[in-house]
Amino acid sequence: MNDQHNKTTAAEEQQQHEQQGISLATPDDCACAIESVLFLAGRPIDIAELQKILRVPADLVLEGISALAQSLENSRRGIRLQRAGSLAQLVTAPETAVYAATVLGMPTHAKLTVATLETLSIIAYRQPITRSQLEMIRGVNSERAVTSLTQYGLVMEVGRAATVGRPILYGTTLEFLQRFGLTSLDSLPAPEGIDELEERRRKDAAAIRQAALLTETTDQQNQ
Repeated sequence: MNDQHNKTTAAEEQQQHEQQGISLATPDDCACAIESVLFLAGRPIDIAELQKILRVPADLVLEGISALAQSLENSRRGIRLQRAGSLAQLVTAPETAVYAATVLGMPTHAKLTVATLETLSIIAYRQPITRSQLEMIRGVNSERAVTSLTQYGLVMEVGRAATVGRPILYGTTLEFLQRFGLTSLDSLPAPEGIDELEERRRKDAAAIRQAALLTETTDQQNQ
């Protein structure tokens, strides 16, 4: 009888343990659970949603995400943890993208023109940004470039500016991070050329205004 009772108790304890799941007392424990949840979800999940699922404090979720991201990268796994704001998801490692694209029947690279690439780089480093702000930096109409980037899924509307007309604010997408092998916007390399481009546009505009002013002054003197 005692042996039978002990077996029953052990079985009940095992069942209770499986129902409760692993103890999430440390970031590594949390990382294990986060990996399972993101793998099953197959989509970006908000940190608040992860906190609700795991029933742990938000800071432990963040520590678990960092631990998982570091573990996946250091162990040269075929997947990476990608962050965009409060969203997190599992994606293929950039070095294996060509194989994943073959399986899915997708092109490995979107065909971007020089103008589109320039537009994308400005949005990536200056987001959120309106189209008028973008065009002030580039010095040309950027409607076509923004439309193409939106169609490619690399850029999206992220809000509205609190100015007259409430213009659309643009930012990059999770697809942008994945296409360029980035785990987050913090992984972007140091910007080169954007500040110089903007400064050149300012100087050109100032020179045009100065020339227009001189022309107007000369015309008035001649009259």
